[in-house]
Amino acid sequence: MCGRYAASRRPEDLAGIFEIEKWDVEETLAPDYNVAPTKEVYAVLDRPVKDADSPRPVRQLRKLKWGLVPSWAKTPEGGARMINARAETVHEKPSYRRAFTSRRCIIPADGYYEWVTGTAERDLEVEGKKKRPRKQPYFVTPADGSVFAMAGLYEFWRDRTLPDEHPLAWWVTCSVITTEAETTPLAVAPGEGPRALADIHPRMPLMLTPDRWDNWLDPADTDPDALRDLLAPPPTGLMRAFPVSTAVSNVRNNGPELLKELEGPEEGTLF
Repeated sequence: MCGRYAASRRPEDLAGIFEIEKWDVEETLAPDYNVAPTKEVYAVLDRPVKDADSPRPVRQLRKLKWGLVPSWAKTPEGGARMINARAETVHEKPSYRRAFTSRRCIIPADGYYEWVTGTAERDLEVEGKKKRPRKQPYFVTPADGSVFAMAGLYEFWRDRTLPDEHPLAWWVTCSVITTEAETTPLAVAPGEGPRALADIHPRMPLMLTPDRWDNWLDPADTDPDALRDLLAPPPTGLMRAFPVSTAVSNVRNNGPELLKELEGPEEGTLF
């Protein structure tokens, strides 16, 4: 899954990486080293600009709320639970399938946090029988320092209790697509602890390599079968993981110190 991540890159840096054509200074977000559900996050998307002379899609950097609210939802209350969409079923789930065919985005990150637990508890979580307690946090990031481009979906929701001109009349929300975690060795593994991402958690955010960005973002690509091909896991051996402070477990903590690599798991935690 993806329940927490870090996003510290400046919008001007993201603009260069993703060839952004439009972003509003008013939507600038501060670096966030502990992004949690319901927070506002950056997303890259291709969409025509309202009232523009041309209807062509424009590559934009937009500020969205993490936790997708389907357009048909009566209230936005379920958004906090819809932070992830499974790659295996995203094309058929009512909450995601419309967005999958026409409203796809990339959610840029430095990397994501995941908490290690024992094998037996992890098996129970996969079966849906037990919620896994969080223990030693690890930070997972591209080994080469590049951006972690998470595949995402976005959706519009209209708050019918507000007039059209109200700035909060429309919500734009998003979800991160996840896939099975890699079982192959990490590019850089910690000195002690997990040797593969699957040793940390059975799921991981689906990272899109640059060769898939344009096709994933193109709203003209609406064929579910072709789009599902883009959900194939990236090449293995691209990631590294290292233990970080348990301070990240408290969402109120936020700062670059959360990304400091520890020599090993903190005392009293598990690998």
